[in-house]
Amino acid sequence: MKTYNCIIVGSGIAAMQLANHLSNQFRVLVITKSTRRANNSYHAQGGIAAAMGNEDAPFFHYEDTIKAGCDFHNEKEVRVLVENGPALIEQLKNDGLSFDQDEIGQLALGMEGAHSRKRIVHCGGDATGKYMMEHLIASIRPTIDVIENRLVYELMIHPDSKKCIGIKAKDADGNNEVYFSDNVVLAVGGIGGLFSFTSNDSSVAGDGVALAYRAGAEIIDMEFIQFHPTLLYINGKTAGLISEAVRGEGARLVDESGMPLMKGKHLLEDLAPRHIVAKEIFHLRAAGSEVYLDISSIARFEEKFPTITTLCQANGISIEAGKIPVAPGCHFLMGGIAVDSVGQTSIDGLYAIGETAATGVHGANRLASNSLLEGLYYGKKLAVHLNEQIDKNETGATSFYPLKASSLNIPVFPHKEEIQEKMMAYAGIIRTRLELELLEKWINEYDLPAFMDDSLDEWSIENIQKLFMLQTAKLVVNAALLREESRGAHNREDFSVENKRWGQLHIVQSKNGTEMRERQREHTEIEIYA
Repeated sequence: MKTYNCIIVGSGIAAMQLANHLSNQFRVLVITKSTRRANNSYHAQGGIAAAMGNEDAPFFHYEDTIKAGCDFHNEKEVRVLVENGPALIEQLKNDGLSFDQDEIGQLALGMEGAHSRKRIVHCGGDATGKYMMEHLIASIRPTIDVIENRLVYELMIHPDSKKCIGIKAKDADGNNEVYFSDNVVLAVGGIGGLFSFTSNDSSVAGDGVALAYRAGAEIIDMEFIQFHPTLLYINGKTAGLISEAVRGEGARLVDESGMPLMKGKHLLEDLAPRHIVAKEIFHLRAAGSEVYLDISSIARFEEKFPTITTLCQANGISIEAGKIPVAPGCHFLMGGIAVDSVGQTSIDGLYAIGETAATGVHGANRLASNSLLEGLYYGKKLAVHLNEQIDKNETGATSFYPLKASSLNIPVFPHKEEIQEKMMAYAGIIRTRLELELLEKWINEYDLPAFMDDSLDEWSIENIQKLFMLQTAKLVVNAALLREESRGAHNREDFSVENKRWGQLHIVQSKNGTEMRERQREHTEIEIYA
């Protein structure tokens, strides 16, 4: 058994930013399900949104974020996020990360959907995530333990203090390991692996939400799941992301006959908010038509988008032909584990940051390229908070091992692919009560509450993963059924408009039940000029 001051579960941008800013006095463990490069952050193409331009300011970034997310945010958190954006970029530059520049040596700023100004900072054209992650990985101090290929399957909660005191994990061979810590941070990404069409890394399947829920933490706003409009679509499957930056450079969505898809559908046309574009593509594809991204107007496409060029070539799509077949797929979770302004969950000693956490900065629909910014900001912010608490830490002294009854009847769960297909069909881009209820009934057949408090020590990695997927899926379906309106990324065909009443409510789920919690609207002011 090993003890730490801080265990970070996950290895994306939020996790690595936190690790790099924790005090040298901390004993730190970074533990990840796959490898440190197998995460959504590493594959991020678009870039980081920050008000860096001469005609931009945090105020305009704030306004765009609120509009894209349908005014369902924690406004104070949005304000501090956008205000800190430029300083976070400058810090990365000072630390040696090289961002793309224009012909006069200034930061090359890109445009993406729902942004009113060019403010997307990027590296390597469309390889921002890779460059940033390599920079952060290289910055990790040698005294930090990094353990790969471990599935964390349980958060250990002390029966008396109710504090999170560590984790249980399985190695690749299914052997159990125990690690104790004063602080545990979940930074394991979103829930893309619940859906058959997704832009997410194959390792991302909602583990963080399931772990926190099983431990007793509050989960919030799980109905808000963003579907990216443009994933490469080939042979009936999606094969990777086609960044929104491509449309920012002038590409247009067209149908089989070459007619523009978004013309007359929204003032911003192809650069409308993602939920609007995804819905239009969904309807056209449902009517039997294929959808393409017309890139013929973009000069030097291969130079500007080398990652996407390689992806297309690997799948037999000719860049020279000028059209890329696309379809929407699961991209980002706006809800997640309920946290306060530093990432503290409803369980003492347990924190969540990045996409795993519901910070309130994304509202009902994330503004493009705000996710890497969120990871940078909250990773550093939580580090500052924990560094301030260092004298209160016990240096992993508490090694109480909470015992749970082992489940003797390990169930037969459905195949992972069946879960993904049903989620895509019944809880995807467009939802109805009938389909959600059918999905809910199917999930309930597996009697998940029967295993809620049982030990998973004897379970296989495969069965644990299926349990986590079903548990997270159930949270999504329950919230999607309850919110009887369409808002942002949550589209109900039977409740097709926003409802003012629902705009004031969060759906909060925990082991104790589900409640509608009144939104706390905090007035905030932000200067127009930085």
